Amino acid sequence: MNLPLFRAQDDPGPSFAELLKRTGFDETVALDGQVPASEFRHGTTCVALRYTDGVLLAGDRRATSGNLISHRSLEKVFPADRHSGVAIAGAAGPAIEMVKLFQLQLEHYEKVEGGALSLEGKANQLGQMIRGNLPAAMQGLAVVPIFAGFDVARDEGRLFEYDVTGGRYEETQHASTGSGSLHAGTVMKLGYRDGLDAGEVTDLALASLFEAADEDSATGGPDPIRGIYPVVALITADGYTRLPDEELADRTQSLIERRRNS
Repeated sequence: MNLPLFRAQDDPGPSFAELLKRTGFDETVALDGQVPASEFRHGTTCVALRYTDGVLLAGDRRATSGNLISHRSLEKVFPADRHSGVAIAGAAGPAIEMVKLFQLQLEHYEKVEGGALSLEGKANQLGQMIRGNLPAAMQGLAVVPIFAGFDVARDEGRLFEYDVTGGRYEETQHASTGSGSLHAGTVMKLGYRDGLDAGEVTDLALASLFEAADEDSATGGPDPIRGIYPVVALITADGYTRLPDEELADRTQSLIERRRNS
């Protein structure tokens, strides 16, 4: 096989993923070498915000396969343990398996050591798992989650972003991941302020996902007909709590009314 040659204006640079695109392999390379990457289900937009009592994690519910909606009510926000959680974006299958293994590792550590791993240690462990997925990521099966939790040692909420290589980056206010992250991040940046309470931060998270769904076809908006709303979880000193759909339905309706009257 001859090495591909590129004109200067078409040079893919050092990116292996870009090389695959330029040589036409991006739609055919997969783990088994046969299934196109577009056939896999992908999760999209998730966000996290700090607030007075801890942190919030939220994610839309849509999964896509190429240009098709493959699932309308996918769960993308999970508890990692009592005081932490993970929101996933990327290839849905590997992402969910990664979360299950992460939950098991944290539970095993606590049983063996007699106490929970530090929040910093949990964030590092998840980064190593993402790094281990890099070969699959180079074939289109990337997993890029957000990790957030309540640090009992510091008595505050903390949140972490990652890149596809497992690089870990702590954010002080908010974070977003997935195809609608740019739009969601802009809404959070404009609406965020210190001292937000649980209700205010929930409304901001819902607004960010609403705007992301309005601009990004892979992000699912609220679906009152089917009763599908984003998954929103609060993590405080008391632990991980998922907000009920009834509350999210009321807050979503209020958001729609504000948009209609603005």
